[in-house]
Amino acid sequence: MPRFDGTGPGGSGPGTGWGMGPCGAGMGWRRGGGRGFGRFWRFGSQITKKEEKEILEEEVGVLEDELKSIKERLSELKDAK
Repeated sequence: MPRFDGTGPGGSGPGTGWGMGPCGAGMGWRRGGGRGFGRFWRFGSQITKKEEKEILEEEVGVLEDELKSIKERLSELKDAK
């Protein structure tokens, strides 16, 4: 809900959005049950295998960076006993 003021998206009132934010607990409509299975559909057609490979390679890089950050933070917390 924008600004958390109870107005909902576009001032339409609460419960009128997709439920994707913290008020909806991020449980709004998503393809594939929210597990990412619909991410390769674009305008009703599938993307090419080349495009899918590029997307997946980029996603691997993002996830590796995130894992590195998590491990660094865990190390900081371990050292701060």
